[in-house]
Amino acid sequence: MNRNRLAIIFVIVFVDLLGFSLILPLLPYYAQTFGADAFVTGLLVASYAVAQLIGAPALGRLSDRIGRRPVLLISIAGTFIGFLMLGFAGALWVLFVSRIVDGLTGGNLSVAQAYITDVSDPKNRAKALGMIGAAFGLGFIIGPAVGGALSVYGYAVPAFAAAALSSINLLAVFFWLPESLTDERRAAMAAQKKPPFTLGALWNALSRPRVGPLLHTRFFFGLAFATFQSIFALYAQYRLGLTAQTTGFVLAYVGVLSVLVQGFAIGKLTARFSETQLIFAGSLIMAVSLLGWAAAPNLAVLLVIMAPLSFAGGTLSTVLSSTLTKAVYPEEIGGVLGLAASVDSLTRVIAPSAGGFLLQALGAWAPGVFGALVMMWVTSFVWRRIVVNPDPPLPSRGAPAAAYSGAAE
Repeated sequence: MNRNRLAIIFVIVFVDLLGFSLILPLLPYYAQTFGADAFVTGLLVASYAVAQLIGAPALGRLSDRIGRRPVLLISIAGTFIGFLMLGFAGALWVLFVSRIVDGLTGGNLSVAQAYITDVSDPKNRAKALGMIGAAFGLGFIIGPAVGGALSVYGYAVPAFAAAALSSINLLAVFFWLPESLTDERRAAMAAQKKPPFTLGALWNALSRPRVGPLLHTRFFFGLAFATFQSIFALYAQYRLGLTAQTTGFVLAYVGVLSVLVQGFAIGKLTARFSETQLIFAGSLIMAVSLLGWAAAPNLAVLLVIMAPLSFAGGTLSTVLSSTLTKAVYPEEIGGVLGLAASVDSLTRVIAPSAGGFLLQALGAWAPGVFGALVMMWVTSFVWRRIVVNPDPPLPSRGAPAAAYSGAAE
């Protein structure tokens, strides 16, 4: 594993997520200054996820064709432009355009994961990807606090600060990050038939051996976890009567736990257990933890429950990505990670609406029970399709591999 390149990617992902999380909590307030109601604000937040749902697979496949470095440059440049538009916005429609531009080009994380896959061996891959997850988490811990402090000078100020961070990232990639794909590997990739960009890529991947079960697992885990993330603030207010400040501290606590899991524990766990075992255990722990979240009577119990929930979330996020990279050929890694990013984006489109409906219609306990039921099904699915009856290994090049065609388009 190339530690220097890992360190550079760690900093790039951290700065990227720091910029993203600077503006994320402030978007609703910014939108309200242009007369947006709650429904329109929800559409604004969802517009980024919808755009990323479209853009992430294309950027991932493009990185397989032309290299990781140029696609990172394209992606970060798009983020920079989106933040500038956000800062200079004089109307609500400009806010929407800025989020859509950022979403369409926002494949930074999946391309960074593909880069790490290129420079790490399979044995240490989960550990390396865990470090990227830790950088992601650190950005989300620090960013909202900094964004909130800057917002006293105006809601446009955090957007300009995020644009400045993106410009730093752009320079860092341009001057210090070498391409991860060697000339020999590029030549080998060029010799392979590459599937075109199509709207049926996700469906084809879901029906593919090894890849399909992993993406199914990722979608339903993402749906359950995104429900927790998107509804937690409302839950904290309705169920426990927490203030916004206390809720922020609890989320920061969850973020710290996730960083510890992904940055430090993953390496030790993958050295002792197989990735398949970790996926099953993480799914089971997540199901029990979400049920505990639904039943938590007070803040003290909630804080205890957050520990296993954060452990399960951090483990599943990292190990599912690592396992996916080993389920495809090298020239498909960027594409399949892009599809995984699209799956994550889709869950972030569905989860806020579903969780909000359940909370309002049934009570503050309902999102947690929903998530627990989803994860119980995931646990059963993982046991049946990944643990007990796994698909055959990826065939070597030159062997009959018709069943594996059409993935990661």
